[in-house]
Amino acid sequence: MLNRVMGRLDFIRILVRGCFLAILSMTVYPILRYLTPPKFRLPRDVSVTAAKLSEVPPNTAKIFPFGSKPAILIHTASDEYKAFSAVCTHLNCTVQYDQKASVIMCACHNGRYGLDGRVISGPPPRPLEEYKVALRRDEIIVSKG
Repeated sequence: MLNRVMGRLDFIRILVRGCFLAILSMTVYPILRYLTPPKFRLPRDVSVTAAKLSEVPPNTAKIFPFGSKPAILIHTASDEYKAFSAVCTHLNCTVQYDQKASVIMCACHNGRYGLDGRVISGPPPRPLEEYKVALRRDEIIVSKG
């Protein structure tokens, strides 16, 4: 067995490799965290006050915050209240209500959803998530379950 003493050059090589690995890990870790966002799910019993009854006349809609994402409340021409996630299932753009056509549309890539949340046309792969709507006195309450 050779018992070799570490020289200055060996020490510098180890130091440079260690610095390189530290810089590499400080660069790669934030990139990986950005590319894999944390999973966030609302509990089943979450409910929010979306609007007052007077704020949403027939055949109009209102975007409101639901947890960390936007949602859309629609008062249809037939006097029904419907609520959906306002995040398009194609590329996460925010959808709007088209009063003339009575459809939910995504202006980013011309995706269209019916008032039941199903895809009518365009690139969206899935329907919008529908929420439960309840009326309490003069408030419209939207919940996940």
